[in-house]
Amino acid sequence: MGCLFKSQLTNSSTTQSLLPQAILSLAKKKKNNNSTSFLFWCIVSIAMEKVTKLASERPVVIFSKSSCCMCHTIKTLFYEFGVNPTVYELDEIPRGRELEQALLRFGCSPSVPVVYIGGEFVGGANEVMSLHLNRSLIPMLRRAGALWV
Repeated sequence: MGCLFKSQLTNSSTTQSLLPQAILSLAKKKKNNNSTSFLFWCIVSIAMEKVTKLASERPVVIFSKSSCCMCHTIKTLFYEFGVNPTVYELDEIPRGRELEQALLRFGCSPSVPVVYIGGEFVGGANEVMSLHLNRSLIPMLRRAGALWV
């Protein structure tokens, strides 16, 4: 299925500056509503901001789980191209569960693998394999500086 809101991550600086403002604004409006669900929403929003920041720091970033066979397949594909992706194993890093929840709330189903190339959200295994099969993946990796050949 992939993520439903791809356009929300295309400009990480905008996302990073708007999220804290949006949280403060909603906090004022929702004082009397269910504070637990609002707190969860805030945590997920902050985690999504963290995902966006991590994704923008390297040419290829993969959010993965060490036990996920599709994650392994996608990582292997990149390794075979000679790409050295930055991999965040969500089941092995501190606060990985929060990042996974943010990806789920963002619309990623399943939550892993999630791939970013050049700071741009690409999608999950289906999207990456589709790009590979239609010969768009390698040019995208070259443009991002992840592949030189």
